[in-house]
Amino acid sequence: MSENESILSPAAAEAERLQEMALRPKSLEDFTGQSRVSDQIQLLLDAAKSRNHPADHILLSGPPGLGKTTLAMIIASEMNAPIRITSGPAITHAGDLASILSSLVEGEILFLDEIHRMSRPAEELLYLAMEDFRVDVIVGKGAGATAIPLQLPHFTLVGATTRAGLLPSPLRDRFGFTAQLDFYDDASLSRIVKRSAELLEVNIDADAIDEIGSRSRGTPRVANRLLRRVRDFAQVRGDGHIRLADAQAALAMYEVDENGLDRLDRSLLDVLIRRFGGGPVGLTTLAMAIGEEAETIESLAEPFLVRMGFLARTPRGRIATELGWKQLGLTPPVDKAASLASLFDTPSNDA
Repeated sequence: MSENESILSPAAAEAERLQEMALRPKSLEDFTGQSRVSDQIQLLLDAAKSRNHPADHILLSGPPGLGKTTLAMIIASEMNAPIRITSGPAITHAGDLASILSSLVEGEILFLDEIHRMSRPAEELLYLAMEDFRVDVIVGKGAGATAIPLQLPHFTLVGATTRAGLLPSPLRDRFGFTAQLDFYDDASLSRIVKRSAELLEVNIDADAIDEIGSRSRGTPRVANRLLRRVRDFAQVRGDGHIRLADAQAALAMYEVDENGLDRLDRSLLDVLIRRFGGGPVGLTTLAMAIGEEAETIESLAEPFLVRMGFLARTPRGRIATELGWKQLGLTPPVDKAASLASLFDTPSNDA
């Protein structure tokens, strides 16, 4: 089951969301993994507090589910400041952003998720707000229009993006610190699963914790989601205590294999190899072949498959690696490996 799928009713989905919120760490000390980023942010916040001044603007970059929203909430907590949460797609006009900015209070944290999807007019307004803490409100139309400068309180913008490359340089340059979040290792994920199990008051064996952690795609959000599904399995089909066999049976039911690949991952590899001979194939072609949005593949499946070494991106399109073929129990043709080097030379518009 892929990360963007849901078999829950709206009420159950809301309960899941609230439960997920409850599992989030409340301080940098409790934030497992990303120790480099945590230390950098802690230093930045401590310096700001010692000056009794709002922290510099912070950009959090990395794949979905690694803790960008959690870090934004922790930053607000550490600074003892209120937080306002919005997202790039919700800001379609410069006026939308101006309304939010003008209602902020001194020291407030503005968390702007998916900042790379903000409209261009809003981006240009944000430049001035981040640098000079003011916005120009346009009154009137046409030749009689007048720009009235509106002073803003000092605030801290925390932007989050899964695609930092889409941010224009003038916007990136206005952030005082950029944090690049990396995928978590299995040991960190096991610690996260253990902590979440304690918060959920779930009895679970150590080897079951490690099993869930190793199949969590390097992502805490996935780890917590799999833990809840394994808990459900143990409650309904067992005695509530999660043993290794329960974890393995539950994960098999939800189509998460030993490497953490789910249905979407396997569908992508299967189509790429069996239908297109291992590639190269363009992203839009692959998306149409498996009936998914190109953005879903690019943001959810592809980063993990590339990290695992099952898939590679080339100028001519996506290709399945030798490991990708072996993952499906297949052997690539003899001439396939010999031809891979040439795939990095010729560009493709569909890549």
